[in-house]
Amino acid sequence: MLVDGDLHIHSRYSKAVSKLMTIPMLAENARFKGLGLVGTGDILNPKWEEELLKYTEKIDEGTYERKGIRFLLTTEIEDNKRVHHVLIFPSIDAVCEMQEALRPYSNDIDTEGRPHLNLSAAEIADIANELDVLIGPAHAFTPWTALYKEYNSLKEAYQGAKIHFLELGLSADSEMADRIKAHHGLTYLSNSDAHSPMPHRLGREFNRFNIKEATFEEVRKAILKRGGRRIVLNAGLDPRLGKYHLTACSRCYAKYSPEEAKAFKWKCPKCGGRIKKGVHDRILELADTEERPKDRPPYLRLAPLAEIIAMVIGKGVETKAVKAIWERFLKEFGSEIKVLVDVPIESLAEVHEEVAKAVWAYRKGKLIVIPGGGGKYGEIRLPEEIRKARIDELESVEVKVPKEEYKPKQTSLMKFFKH
Repeated sequence: MLVDGDLHIHSRYSKAVSKLMTIPMLAENARFKGLGLVGTGDILNPKWEEELLKYTEKIDEGTYERKGIRFLLTTEIEDNKRVHHVLIFPSIDAVCEMQEALRPYSNDIDTEGRPHLNLSAAEIADIANELDVLIGPAHAFTPWTALYKEYNSLKEAYQGAKIHFLELGLSADSEMADRIKAHHGLTYLSNSDAHSPMPHRLGREFNRFNIKEATFEEVRKAILKRGGRRIVLNAGLDPRLGKYHLTACSRCYAKYSPEEAKAFKWKCPKCGGRIKKGVHDRILELADTEERPKDRPPYLRLAPLAEIIAMVIGKGVETKAVKAIWERFLKEFGSEIKVLVDVPIESLAEVHEEVAKAVWAYRKGKLIVIPGGGGKYGEIRLPEEIRKARIDELESVEVKVPKEEYKPKQTSLMKFFKH
């Protein structure tokens, strides 16, 4: 069976997270999105663990369910160099053992959703491996709290300790990550790191698992590529839409080349803000191969449906006008993923013709993308040629897309969304 899963989110017990991040709300919005699996996030927090057990039913070791949505036990932790790591637990017992093992090294493990630890990446990985907990770097390339902010290689960070996956983050895709040969043996996870349960956040990145059942053990086999289980698709934002894709000022978001940033000593000449190195430029620094693993699943670039609607009607993504159109699409077709990928454009046009045109442009790679950087998300725009065309004219429309510094190849992946 094919199951879509988002394994890295946060609870309302983490800083800067919506108070709506509750188990019932997550289950409801996962269904709207089209997800079958969701990571709990923050499971080391005792109060969040208590809420999970209150609102879900245990299905198997490490697997819980609410209204048809399966939850796996996951968390994100911060090491002594402020590098973040994702953990996926085989059972509540393993969660409790990890809590006890980490408590001497943390002042906030019982209060914070994402605890800070006075341990190195290698020491955390050693503990995880002792407890059969899956571990990998979170949003590995972002310039604030990620592995490649602090280190130049996996080996330097983990000192030979085993890791099981690498999380791409919103500003990178698998094609970019594969420029580093040491990654070729690792499974990539594409997760949302959502701080809100709204469908333009939850599931904005997800993984398509080919497994027998939506359980921890089956997902573990898929991540480790065992028994025929595997991830067949990584889906997520076009990396250019990520907040840290290009090198830019973190205050005014002016973009710079790496050479310019170095010349300015990483201080923005326009506003005095700090210039942050973009994921695109950081990967180019570390790149050591043009080859790609033959078994790497494809990466599908997505934009959340609410953001596409907001672009079309010129309203904010959380406004009533956007929500009303979004609800019409979901009432008609069942889930956001089906709208974005499966449903024929002609059928979408019966609900909203302008949005249907934008979805067509997104599927064909013909949306104009203004890359993000410095902490500001990128933007999408619909070319005027497509906006003015009739639905039956779209295939013949010629679009002049502005030249961009980085534009990954668009791949047709309809077959991966046929259940």
